[in-house]
Amino acid sequence: MVAEDEIAKLDTTVAHSARLWNYLLGGKDNFAADREAAEQVLAFMPELVQSARFNRQFLGRAVRHLAGEAKVRQFLDIGTGLPTADNTHEVAQHTAPDARVVYVDNDPMVLVHARALLTSRPEGATDYIDADIRDTARILAAAAETLDLSRPVAIMLLGILNFVVDDAEAQSIVRTLVDAVPSGSYLVISHPTREVNPEAVDRAVQMWNAGGAAAMTVRTPRQIESYFDGLELLEPGVVTVSHWRPDGNDETPASEFCGVARKP
Repeated sequence: MVAEDEIAKLDTTVAHSARLWNYLLGGKDNFAADREAAEQVLAFMPELVQSARFNRQFLGRAVRHLAGEAKVRQFLDIGTGLPTADNTHEVAQHTAPDARVVYVDNDPMVLVHARALLTSRPEGATDYIDADIRDTARILAAAAETLDLSRPVAIMLLGILNFVVDDAEAQSIVRTLVDAVPSGSYLVISHPTREVNPEAVDRAVQMWNAGGAAAMTVRTPRQIESYFDGLELLEPGVVTVSHWRPDGNDETPASEFCGVARKP
């Protein structure tokens, strides 16, 4: 049942990144403003659908590695977006049924769907926090109710740091989150760049910032790599999402770059 105050928070007239991404991935949980914004960008950047799909596939490969070979059992997924197929807890619990996953997002529509769809296997646990990425104190306090922050945690920041346009603030958020978890934890990031199709990306960002719900920016691979300073960056380093440990997926370069690193 959707609470009236949650419905009131939904602004269906302004595009939101979670709902736009949902549309690109073929979902139905979006509004006319989201579809219109997506179609405007797709008109000159048709590979955006491919980029969305590749980013989702990267999430799957990264989580499978962490839950499998790295034996991580706790995940903090910030900026999760609307639930679709192969969510973090589904991928993690397929390998490790006792995995515990906490999701964070600030879209009321995500909150409504998360309650219904982000359900854990009985051996593990899932929870959802309604919060902005900038509110790290609140996120960590609430996450500690489900996760044991004295044990390794994989911090997932996929397609979310680009909505923190101030570089110093973005760095501070990452440092605060990483400092809150112990040795053996991991940081997973994906972030749009200008590396593959700079003119189209610039136009897309300009269009989004003119009418989107939250301003966004792109960063260079070196800037993305700087988020991993002091950590052990896993091979192959910071690369386009389709090139991170491919396992038969389409390896066409995408504008989204990514990396995974371990806290020593």
